[in-house]
Amino acid sequence: MAELAGVSVRTLHHYDGIGLVQPSARTAAGYRVYLAGDLERLREVLAYRRLGFGLRAIADLVDDPATDAVAHLHRLRGLLLEQRDRTAAMVMAIDRELEARAMGIRTTPEEQLKLFGAQLYETIGSAYPATRRTEPRIAARIRDALGDARTVLNVGAGTGSYEPSDCEVTAVEPSAVMRAQRPAGAAPCVAASAESLPFADQSFDAAMAVSTVHHWPDPVAGLREMRRVARRVVVFTYDASETGWRDRFWLTRDYLPEFAELLVDWPSLADLTHAIGGRAEPVLIPWDCADGFFEAHWRRPEAYLDEHVRRAVSVWTRVGPEAEERAVERLRDDLSSGRWAERNRDLVALDAAELGLRLLVA
Repeated sequence: MAELAGVSVRTLHHYDGIGLVQPSARTAAGYRVYLAGDLERLREVLAYRRLGFGLRAIADLVDDPATDAVAHLHRLRGLLLEQRDRTAAMVMAIDRELEARAMGIRTTPEEQLKLFGAQLYETIGSAYPATRRTEPRIAARIRDALGDARTVLNVGAGTGSYEPSDCEVTAVEPSAVMRAQRPAGAAPCVAASAESLPFADQSFDAAMAVSTVHHWPDPVAGLREMRRVARRVVVFTYDASETGWRDRFWLTRDYLPEFAELLVDWPSLADLTHAIGGRAEPVLIPWDCADGFFEAHWRRPEAYLDEHVRRAVSVWTRVGPEAEERAVERLRDDLSSGRWAERNRDLVALDAAELGLRLLVA
């Protein structure tokens, strides 16, 4: 058992002694007998342990009666993705430091701490105010979908974009950095996750979520929670099950094929709409979209050369620095040579593009 799990026999004895992972039986000779349920629990304990959790915190997690094996897997997956994003960001920071030193430039202690300290993983969030602003035409679609709602819950609220000013809004946002950037006078904000909303059934007239579902460890569970606490649900997201739009969007088609790998486990549009019992409506992206989400600059390719624009979009961190550097360099070369303009000459005549964005309404 120890060999299979990659731990020492002493570790298994210790887990048994503190009640963390106790075998279901013992042989007549006193050997521990681990059954299937014991193995599942040990797997969860080891996974949380390797993510850095202490044994007491792990005991609370695995003993939670409201969390089954599937929920643990979703939680672990989300934590691992977060760890991967943090690692990718750190590698990028190291690369920049090495480049600076190769050029004879020494970064200040303050810059070094910002790159390698606690602020590293929050780089994406801190870039939001500069490039992620409310797009009024999308905001109008969302407001129309909210209908006559007077009380609105904004789940994954971020800095507060798209919150209707004529409603009583309550925000939910797990990121402390995002909460800190909410403007003065913004709606009250609760630190919680979409999958476990701390509100009673049907507490709100409507619940909304804008460009956030793809960050949730379990999107379907989060959408069901929104449906539970509100009579109406409005979600702005994208359709990952329809591959055609990925081919139509030149950035993913010609420069960043790694984007498709990020969507492997993403629920289908049918799954998302079924979770709220609603329908999906296409949302076209205007050519001068003010909100700098991933697809926003489809007719302004030079924007993707701007690191500030990229840092406010999680896709670039998730694909990793190598893919990002390659994509940016190829795009820069194609813009300089005119290849991009030749390949995408039909876009110039379009005022808006269909690139898979959807408004889910129930």
